[in-house]
Amino acid sequence: MIFDTHAHYDDDAFDEDREEIIKALIESDVKRIVNVGANLKTSQNSIDLANKYDLFYAAVGVHPDDCDEVDDAGIDALRKMCEEKRVVAIGEIGLDYYWHKDNPDIQKSAFIRQIELAKELSLPIIVHSREAARDTMDILSEHAAGKVGGVIHCFSYSPEIAVEAIKMGFYIGVGGVVTFKNAKKLKETVERIPLEKIVLETDCPYLAPTPFRAKRNSSLYLEYVVDEIALLKGTDAETVKEITYKNALEMYRLSE
Repeated sequence: MIFDTHAHYDDDAFDEDREEIIKALIESDVKRIVNVGANLKTSQNSIDLANKYDLFYAAVGVHPDDCDEVDDAGIDALRKMCEEKRVVAIGEIGLDYYWHKDNPDIQKSAFIRQIELAKELSLPIIVHSREAARDTMDILSEHAAGKVGGVIHCFSYSPEIAVEAIKMGFYIGVGGVVTFKNAKKLKETVERIPLEKIVLETDCPYLAPTPFRAKRNSSLYLEYVVDEIALLKGTDAETVKEITYKNALEMYRLSE
């Protein structure tokens, strides 16, 4: 069984065949998916998907792209969304200095406010962090985010940062990038950290694994990620599926 801990099936890329893709997923080895919000609109979309299909759960949050939404009204809207029983996390939230170098203080404020909301509601967080390793880790530490835990999504930093995050109480999200030939740091990270601290994710429709790189991604392609992790860890695919599935259940506080 496979648990995709981070997907965006509400994305426009699925508008033409969403029903068909979901039907294929229901019939596949993918048993649970968390659809993740990136702003208030997509957070509500995620809830709607989770309420429509048993396969899905929802995460609600505001990505750094839309950090201006994280004012008092935005926090109140997220808090209200979290009353929905299929909401399992706050995310994706964090810092992105690759696309947005001009507003770090606004990003940090939005990140911190959503961490505090997660702590208030005892929900794990899904952390987006790109070219912002030190600021991300400092905020997670200073605001005791390890109390709720969660995942460093689409992990792109050094093995040392991964170890630091794990010590805080976070899992490491691994997706299609691990299959890329040039993903040296991520491959080294997977080799170094315990399998018990890895969760599978797609970030679909983005970051499809080799041999589908640059095409639309889906949870059906996680088999390729599983195979690569198994190779790097010197184990078999079924072991990777079993352990990462259990990890995801624990991270999102879900029962079997």
